[in-house]
Amino acid sequence: MINRIIMFCGDIETTAYFSEQMAKTFNELGMLTFFYDYTKEKESAGKLLSFIRKGETAVVTFNFHGLTGESEAFFDEEEGRYIWEEFDIPCINIAVDHPFYYHRFLEKVPPEYIHISIDENHDAYMKHYFPEIKRGPFLPLAGTSLYPDGSYKKLTERSMDICFVGNYVPPENFAPYMSRNGKEYEEFYRGILDELIKDPSKLLEDVAADAIKREIPEATEKDIKDTLPNMIFLDMYVRFHFRGEVIRILSDAGYKIHCYGSGFEDIETKHPGNIISGGSLDSEGCLKMLSDSVICLNVMPWFKRGAHDRIFNTMLNGGVSLTDSSLYLDNWLKDKDNSLIYSLSDLENLPGIVGSALSDKAMLQDIADNGFKMASEYHTWKQRALIIAGLLV
Repeated sequence: MINRIIMFCGDIETTAYFSEQMAKTFNELGMLTFFYDYTKEKESAGKLLSFIRKGETAVVTFNFHGLTGESEAFFDEEEGRYIWEEFDIPCINIAVDHPFYYHRFLEKVPPEYIHISIDENHDAYMKHYFPEIKRGPFLPLAGTSLYPDGSYKKLTERSMDICFVGNYVPPENFAPYMSRNGKEYEEFYRGILDELIKDPSKLLEDVAADAIKREIPEATEKDIKDTLPNMIFLDMYVRFHFRGEVIRILSDAGYKIHCYGSGFEDIETKHPGNIISGGSLDSEGCLKMLSDSVICLNVMPWFKRGAHDRIFNTMLNGGVSLTDSSLYLDNWLKDKDNSLIYSLSDLENLPGIVGSALSDKAMLQDIADNGFKMASEYHTWKQRALIIAGLLV
């Protein structure tokens, strides 16, 4: 019976924070948890071996921490196998980005590996291109509340009207990747981007596959699979394109947006003073900002059948989530009931949505309270941890 869980910290702060929230639930269930700390590898490696019990231990990780084959603590180069294999340890990996970011790791997963997708399209991609890999249930991202008892600030007590937590990179920073192989390749890549920007409902993998087939009719599915990881810069380009557009449009319309993260000074706007950069914060710092803002902005990072933690973090801290939707979120979000919804295909209406909402604080408070109730019941890391624990029984 599995009663010991290995998790990871000390590398990516956000996924470590997700892990810490899930660990609380594992502990409540009577499981022991051990965090391998990447900032203390030598010390952690020794403690790891002491913690492992064959038949009782599992790895629960995000984004292939412990599964990259790049650490001597986990991977024996001579034997060509992970330590997890030696002790028959199942490894549950929650991939919070598209699978095409991780092909090189997916090619060498251990036998008892289970892949968890946070978007149903990602799961379909895995089924299509990596059918040999065991997949767990679709598991959308979740949120964390600083006020689980509902004692969050009322909206009239908050110091900010609009905030955004995340980072920004000017899309054209990715242009060198498009032009590195010449003009013909650049035109090919620009064509894919144009199609995605024109119709934001489309998937990069679908548009790219169609473009490859038009250019190379004899291309096989393996050819397409091998090519897609070389296009991840297009995913970054399009997500930052829309992130910048949403913030710029609101700024141009006269709204002040408090942005916590890096790069926002690079957004070109008629009113640069309306984009107020608060610097980078850790996960808990971001939650504190969300809990002091009336409206918390989200722009989905091309998860067309998934969610983003910004939405549920906003709700769980008593704010109003202003977001574009997805086929998955359509089942949970109700415009002007538990959230405010805008469309990437209709951004000219965004300032009107914000203006109308801010003029009716009573309505916004009802939205915030409804969002808190819904997210508390269905979209915390506790709920996600219970699903993972069920896989280990």
